[in-house]
Amino acid sequence: MKVYKANKKGFIYIIIIFVLIPVIGCYLSEDDRILNTLILAIPLYLLLWIYFDTGYKIEGNRLFYRSGFLRGSINIDDISQITVGKTMWAGNKPALAKKGLIIQYRYDTIYIAPESNDELIADLLNLNPQIKVNGNY
Repeated sequence: MKVYKANKKGFIYIIIIFVLIPVIGCYLSEDDRILNTLILAIPLYLLLWIYFDTGYKIEGNRLFYRSGFLRGSINIDDISQITVGKTMWAGNKPALAKKGLIIQYRYDTIYIAPESNDELIADLLNLNPQIKVNGNY
């Protein structure tokens, strides 16, 4: 089993800060402090869960991904193509950064963004040399 950390660069930090500011402001106010703070803290909790839980691993012949409530696995033999350095803006995207990997398998596509695209691609190619790689690898 090999674990790959998620690339956590970019916009996620800005989103967390903008969600954190109202929580702090509500906590420091005098009116209905506890209830309002708890209500505003729910989106912050979800963002932090996604931030700390996002990751990928190869175990056996499967690529596992998780990001908050998005979890699943892909049979590596089913992967037909990997596009490197692009970003998929819609669809299944358990990733926190841009310029990751778009993985096409069977009739589906998923976008992931590990810290090292090259390391993950090399390990996938070791398990399935039939994978076609597009982009800068």
